Amino acid sequence: MEITYEKDNKERVPFEHYLGAYQKADPREVCARTGARWLEDSSEFLLPFLGVEYAIRYPDFSVRNTQKTDRPFALTEISAARTLVIRFLTECCMAGSTGKFLTYREVPWGEVYYRQFSGRCLARLAYSYGNRLEAFCTAMEKLGAKKIAAGDAGYEIEVFDGYWIRFQLWGGDEEFPPSAQILFSDNFAAAFHAEDLVVACDVIIGAMKLV
Repeated sequence: MEITYEKDNKERVPFEHYLGAYQKADPREVCARTGARWLEDSSEFLLPFLGVEYAIRYPDFSVRNTQKTDRPFALTEISAARTLVIRFLTECCMAGSTGKFLTYREVPWGEVYYRQFSGRCLARLAYSYGNRLEAFCTAMEKLGAKKIAAGDAGYEIEVFDGYWIRFQLWGGDEEFPPSAQILFSDNFAAAFHAEDLVVACDVIIGAMKLV
């Protein structure tokens, strides 16, 4: 499925940069590094992303979902998701987690990009759902997220195999505005840049609006 980019094309330039690297990649090396599966007959990678398995063709990066599900197809609906996934396939790798979760400030370079993260992710989450906790819970569950004991409502969601993000939300009242916290399994720090984590959260919040 093809995505039509907006006229400003802020997603197109980085996507095309990574597409060039993707087209030069060795599929077997990609699979060994990322855990993706390779389908020789159809020249496709099989990769789970936000709870949905996708077949991603090589070398043109055309995408199709492989299963029937009620979950939104973020990779075919959100252009930023394509950039995140193609970067994962070309540059990132699988890494083990100790089970610890990190704040964004604790991720390498997170302090540098914290203002961007706070506006695009924390504030967006808080003001989109802080006064609609039920809608937040419904959206998270439709994405396949797992409920956790955190905040007034909390969920963790698997982005790629073994990479988890926790969304914690506190509802607002007459005295205090709504607030949010987002935590990342510590293996993100070994495989992704701080900017990628902003994009990942952006994509998830966008996917919540598709349910």
